[in-house]
Amino acid sequence: MEECEFCRIVAADEREHVLYEDEQTVAFLDRRPAATGHSLIVPRVHEEELLTSDASTTEAVFRTVRTVSAALEDALEPDGFSLFHTSGPLVGTVDHAHVHLVPRFEGDDVSLSLSRDRLDPEDRTEIVSRVRTQF
Repeated sequence: MEECEFCRIVAADEREHVLYEDEQTVAFLDRRPAATGHSLIVPRVHEEELLTSDASTTEAVFRTVRTVSAALEDALEPDGFSLFHTSGPLVGTVDHAHVHLVPRFEGDDVSLSLSRDRLDPEDRTEIVSRVRTQF
């Protein structure tokens, strides 16, 4: 997919930000990082949705997340990590599946807060019932 920014990186057109690669994945620094070491992990194949792609692709991406996080831990000594994946038309601007791995440092300006409500017991029962029927 020539027009996909991440496919160009995978295809070796833009390699200066690549941290790690293997047969199924590529990890590279985010060009607009939220924190030092903010990395993206992508499958080599153009997939728009990570969670519904082939299981081996999803597993490979999360193995690479583990590998890269260990290297970032040793190299940058962060206080922790934030890890997230978003999907669907309401989020993101790149249609190539990816996971954000963000090293966290005390005093960083990263905010990944979610507004929260209490889970109503009736809603919980209904959601659990509906989801369990899918297995």
